[in-house]
Amino acid sequence: MTPEEITAYALAKPGAVEDRPWEGDLVAKVGDKIFVFLGGEGIGVKCGRTSDEAAELRERFPGAVTVSPYIGRYGWNVVSLDGTVPDDELLELVDESYDAVVSRLPKARRPG
Repeated sequence: MTPEEITAYALAKPGAVEDRPWEGDLVAKVGDKIFVFLGGEGIGVKCGRTSDEAAELRERFPGAVTVSPYIGRYGWNVVSLDGTVPDDELLELVDESYDAVVSRLPKARRPG
């Protein structure tokens, strides 16, 4: 997948909005919470509830999936868009990250 395709996919999620909270960084948010870091040659996604669960993906795709700087201990990984991780799995990672963030939102702020 290209960065443009993954961005379009993420922003098509219910309630998803584009934001640039830091100069040069594009993210997709739902209910004011980031669910995917976009842009560049990779994406940042929440991969499980813990850093141990996120490590499983890094073990499956060494080099293409790395721990996310600063927030990796919370289960975030950076996933390369170089073709190593299959497209369907990339989409699933975005779906799971979105679902994890939405599940923690107060019910009144969840997309309908």
